[in-house]
Amino acid sequence: MRIHSSHRRLLLSLTAMALVLSAGNVAAGNTAVGNAVQTGSRTASLPKEIRIGFQKSSVNLTLLKHRRALEQQLKGVKISWFEFTAGPQMLEALSVGSIDFATTGEPPPIFAQAAGSTLVYVGAEPAKPGVSAILVKQDSAIRTLADLKGRKIAFQKGSSAHYHVLRAVQQAGLQWSDITPVYLAPADARAAFERGSVDVWAIWDPYWAATEQSLKPRVLANGNGLVNNLSHYLSTRQFADQYPGVIRLLFEELTRSDSFVQSNRAEAGAIIAGSTGLDAASIASFLERRPRSPVVYLTNNIIEEQQRVADNFYQQKLIPKAVNIRDAVWLPPAGK
Repeated sequence: MRIHSSHRRLLLSLTAMALVLSAGNVAAGNTAVGNAVQTGSRTASLPKEIRIGFQKSSVNLTLLKHRRALEQQLKGVKISWFEFTAGPQMLEALSVGSIDFATTGEPPPIFAQAAGSTLVYVGAEPAKPGVSAILVKQDSAIRTLADLKGRKIAFQKGSSAHYHVLRAVQQAGLQWSDITPVYLAPADARAAFERGSVDVWAIWDPYWAATEQSLKPRVLANGNGLVNNLSHYLSTRQFADQYPGVIRLLFEELTRSDSFVQSNRAEAGAIIAGSTGLDAASIASFLERRPRSPVVYLTNNIIEEQQRVADNFYQQKLIPKAVNIRDAVWLPPAGK
């Protein structure tokens, strides 16, 4: 009986020790990376590096980069930032594994998915119809959307501006074949617009705001009544599946960045001006048009809206095949 009792006490001691060590490991994980990256009862593994793509319009990411909140919470994880001129270029980098996380407007992931990319939607910001515009020069004879017929229109292919032009053409009762699209990146499109090589330029903020200050173009139509201009956050399925806590932390900190913009407009404007190289007046116009933009996981309404955009592009034969948006939607593990 004494042997059995001793054996039993030994097992209980070992079990208690294992529990203590287990609790200690979880506590250590909490100290190192915070509760935001907990998955269930264990600390999720962390990547050695998180590579984030952003553009001049990425207000929340620009503020997050400046605040260094990720660097402070994810000790030991290298946070790398890469700026792109527009969404399509950013998603090319995501598709080939050069970055892990990115944000674009509605069309870029549709074009990427149609081209066979395995990217996934992980989140979104609310609609911002007022942050894009179709511009003409002050003395242009173009006065209505119907006047777009036969005109050369510059815009970034596969961008939010692409969809803005499509919806404007449809609103005017025209066919896509009635216009001449000129596919140019923002800087090249502006140059073409300035020298008169194109009649119209479709662009988004803050490029629009910068042009507004210097060239003083006339706005033929902004996005209101034409496009919603949701911003989407994208990643790879492998990254999202492996690091759901990192995705959650990103969304929490991006939403904090948005709150900072709303409550500290002047300071936020100065930070964004420093990051983009644009003047304070341009950034002030940009932020004035931008609504509150907290980041959320995708909802059915967001998915359905994105599907409508994709279907429209396909029906106009502007993408090579139909895409099912839900096939590319990632959601966090249930109950987490």
